[in-house]
Amino acid sequence: MFPVFLLLLLLLRSASATTFSHRTDVDALLAFKASINNQRGGVLDAWNTSNTTTTFCHWPGVVCSQHSRVTALNLTSQGLGGIITPSIGNLTFLKTLDLSLNNLDGEIPPSIARLSHLRYLDLSNNSLHGNIHPGLNNCTSPENINLGANHFTGEISPWLGLGGLSSLKVIRLWNNNFTGTILPSLTNLSALQNIDFTTNQLQGDIPEGLGRITSLNMIQLGQNRLSGIIPATFFNLSSLTGFNVAVNELHGKLPSNLGDRLPNLKYLLLGLNHFTGNLPASLVNATEIYTLELSSNNFTGRLPREIGMLCPDTLSLEVNQLTAATAKDWEFMTLLTNCTRLGTLDLYFNNLGGVLPSSVANLSAQLRELDVGYNQISGKIPFGISHLVGLNQLDLSNNRFTGSLPDDIGRLNLLQALYFENNLFTGYLPSSLGNLTRLVILPATGNQFEGPLPTSLGSLQEMTIADFSHNRFTGPLPKEIFNLSSLSNLLDLSDNYFFGPLPPQVGSLTNLAYLYVSRNNLSGPLPNELSNCQSLTELRLDHYSFNSSIPSSISKMQGLMLLNLTKNTLSGVIPQELGLMGGTGELYLGHTTFLAISLKVWRT
Repeated sequence: MFPVFLLLLLLLRSASATTFSHRTDVDALLAFKASINNQRGGVLDAWNTSNTTTTFCHWPGVVCSQHSRVTALNLTSQGLGGIITPSIGNLTFLKTLDLSLNNLDGEIPPSIARLSHLRYLDLSNNSLHGNIHPGLNNCTSPENINLGANHFTGEISPWLGLGGLSSLKVIRLWNNNFTGTILPSLTNLSALQNIDFTTNQLQGDIPEGLGRITSLNMIQLGQNRLSGIIPATFFNLSSLTGFNVAVNELHGKLPSNLGDRLPNLKYLLLGLNHFTGNLPASLVNATEIYTLELSSNNFTGRLPREIGMLCPDTLSLEVNQLTAATAKDWEFMTLLTNCTRLGTLDLYFNNLGGVLPSSVANLSAQLRELDVGYNQISGKIPFGISHLVGLNQLDLSNNRFTGSLPDDIGRLNLLQALYFENNLFTGYLPSSLGNLTRLVILPATGNQFEGPLPTSLGSLQEMTIADFSHNRFTGPLPKEIFNLSSLSNLLDLSDNYFFGPLPPQVGSLTNLAYLYVSRNNLSGPLPNELSNCQSLTELRLDHYSFNSSIPSSISKMQGLMLLNLTKNTLSGVIPQELGLMGGTGELYLGHTTFLAISLKVWRT
């Protein structure tokens, strides 16, 4: 009889302990719910013990083990506000805690150190702040920690890399305010595969010991204040698929055998640093490269033809000192025509000369961005460039291109930005430009275009910037351009040979900030409709043969900061109302023929 009694006693004791354990988890969950704001109608409404038909293990976001202990809390993207309550540390069997993409604030409670079984912690994309408690190092099981996109501060070294997190494979601290250096102790995390410390305020050298963690396949340290060189050990990480140190203060040369030593690279981002030397031709052996971003450095020499044998989505080499002079120097471009996935080719602001090869027209139809602006390229635009129908940006600006724009450029009807200013282009602007109905930016300044502006430009209903200044355009100003109410930044028609009056349609530019029509052969009265341009901050109408007085309605343009009417044939009395304009800081009326000037115009 006694053994039976003892067995019953043990069973009751076990049941009591289980009930107590369950109660601990339930209380921790309810305390978490109580710390959350604005949850009416939210996912936590179902966390209610009064509903006897549903146990806490079936509450939304809660996962339990077979012993009814909470092992996972998945509440990503639920609009949760408030703080993370310290009671979270009572969920001692928790393996997964995902509270990402919410509106949580406050600090990570020190009690999280009690979660000894925790493997996956994701608190990213919240508004959490403060220092990370060193106790997090006591969680010996985490394999993946993501604290990105918060407002954490302090140094990472007091809690990371002290040996406790020996199982850690992924650590993501991106987009915070962490400071200090990356200490060599981080190399104690021998299981690391992925490091993401981008967009913080880390400084100092990159520890060479990181290059000895052979399991690493992704290193992201971009947008910090790191200095020195890339440690040589990094080039031994043959499994590396991604390496981002862009936007730092790093310097040095890239090893000539970089592509041989890092053959699995898919992402190489070194932009906005101080790297020098030639681009290694061995990059051709990194056959999986998807993004090669080397912009804003001091790379020199010719582009190796082997670069063209890669097939990236993005090839970004702008703002360097790369050179080209002969057709042979442009062979990389011809080889790139074999890359069907090329989306961005950016060679902006280098020392590339010679003639743009005709093969550019055979680049991928998937090409979205082609930038060769600010170089020394001469010759005509290659025939067939209109085949690049996927382009949304084409930059040919600030070169030495000659000839006319291709008549069929209007086939590029996905273009949003077309830059061809400051070249030696001649001829008429093709009327097919009117087919580019998605165009937002059109700078044509600083060329030798002639003839009238095509009336088809009036179809560009998305355009916000249009600059036709410093050319040889003639004819009357097309009223169609002045009907573009989308123009919100700049319309510059100055320094041409336009004649006739300023059309009354100018009053349709109700959103425009800057209107320049200076130094043409315009004449006639100033239209009263100008007063409808309530958003103007600068209006330049100098060197204009007006044969009227200044309309008093101009005083309605209360945001005007600069009004230039110099060297005109305006006559009559300057309206008193100009003196009442609220914004005008600069008023130029020199070399006119006014009969009288009201003293009220001159204000202090």
